[in-house]
Amino acid sequence: MTERGDPRAASGGAADDLGSPFAGRGSRTLVIQTAFLGDVILTTPLLEVLAARHGPVDVVTTPGAAQLLETHPAVRTVLRHDKHGSERGLGGILRLAHRLRANGYARAYLPHKSWRTGLAARLARIPERIGFADAPARRSYTRRVPVTGGHEVDRLLALADAPPGGRPSLGLTDADHGAAIAWLENAGVPERFMVMAPGSIWGTKRWGKYPALAGALDVFVVVLGGPEDRALGEAIVAAAPGRSANACGTLPLRASTALLERAAVLVTNDSAPLHLAQATATPTVALFGPTVPAFGFGPRGASDRIEEVSGLSCRPCSRHGPARCPLGHHRCMTDLEVDRVATTVRHLLSTPA
Repeated sequence: MTERGDPRAASGGAADDLGSPFAGRGSRTLVIQTAFLGDVILTTPLLEVLAARHGPVDVVTTPGAAQLLETHPAVRTVLRHDKHGSERGLGGILRLAHRLRANGYARAYLPHKSWRTGLAARLARIPERIGFADAPARRSYTRRVPVTGGHEVDRLLALADAPPGGRPSLGLTDADHGAAIAWLENAGVPERFMVMAPGSIWGTKRWGKYPALAGALDVFVVVLGGPEDRALGEAIVAAAPGRSANACGTLPLRASTALLERAAVLVTNDSAPLHLAQATATPTVALFGPTVPAFGFGPRGASDRIEEVSGLSCRPCSRHGPARCPLGHHRCMTDLEVDRVATTVRHLLSTPA
C-alpha cells in the first residue's frame, strides 16, 4: 500500500469537518501517535472518544499514516512528523515542540510510549499530558495511566477513562471507494473475491506459503501490499493464473482499504492489513508466528479466525518479530500447513455474510 493520497495528503492540510458528527467545536486536544501504521489504526477509537468529549482532535503522526487520518471525522488537523527523516534527532523534537506550543493545546494524549513524544509535549508546555505509567517518558506526564491486559484498543481507551470494546474506524471518501471500484473493474476481478496480504516489515512474521494457498483455493485472489511487496504478489499471481491480481503498490492507502472492504475474506500476517480489516469488518484469517494474539493485537470480530502453531517453547520470541528466526528454523511459520489455513478460509467463504 503506497503513501500516495489525495491533494491534502501532499500538502499536509486538515481534514474537512463538514458532515462530521464532531464538527462545530474547536479543539484544544492533541494526540501524538507516531508508532507503526497498525498502532495508528488502533488509536482511532480513542480519537472518537476524545472528539465526542472535546471536539475534533489534532493528531501528530508519521507521513505514512497521515492520509488515513486526514479524512477521519474525529480529526480536525493532521500534523506530519517525519521522525526518521527530516525531523529526526533532538532538532526535530525541538521543531515539533515549537509548532505545538503555538497552537495552545490544553491537553495531550500520548499513546506512543517513546521518550520523543513525552519530551515534545513537555517542551510545548501543554498543561495536561496523559500517558502510560510504564513509558520511558513517564516523568514528563502529568497523569500516568496503569497498563492493563487485553486488547490494545482497550488499553488505549483507558487513557481517556473510556470503557473497553471499541472498534477501529476510518474516514473513507467517495473518491476512495471510486478508485477501488475502478481498479477492480480494470483488473477483471469478479464480485466475489478474497484478499491476501503477504507482507510485513518484520521478516519472521511473513508466512511463505501464500502462493500454495492461492493455488489450493477456488476463489479469485487479490494481493494487497506496498511497492516492497510487489514480488510477493507476483509469486501468488503465478500460482493462481487467471484468477488472481496483484494490487501491491498500485493504490493509495485509503483506496486499498476500500478495496479490502469489498473482499469476502482476508488472509494476513500480524501486520497493518489485519487492523485495516477490523475497521472494514472484513472476515479475517490472521496468521501468527513469532508474536502471539495475547500481546493484544489480534482480530476480535465474530467472523475472524486465528491460525498459529501451538506447543513451541520459543514462541513468542519478541514483541514485533525479528528479521530472522533466532534459532534458525522458523517453525512458528513453516509448521503452519496450507491445508489447515485453506480449510479455515473455505469455512469463512461458505458462511453467509
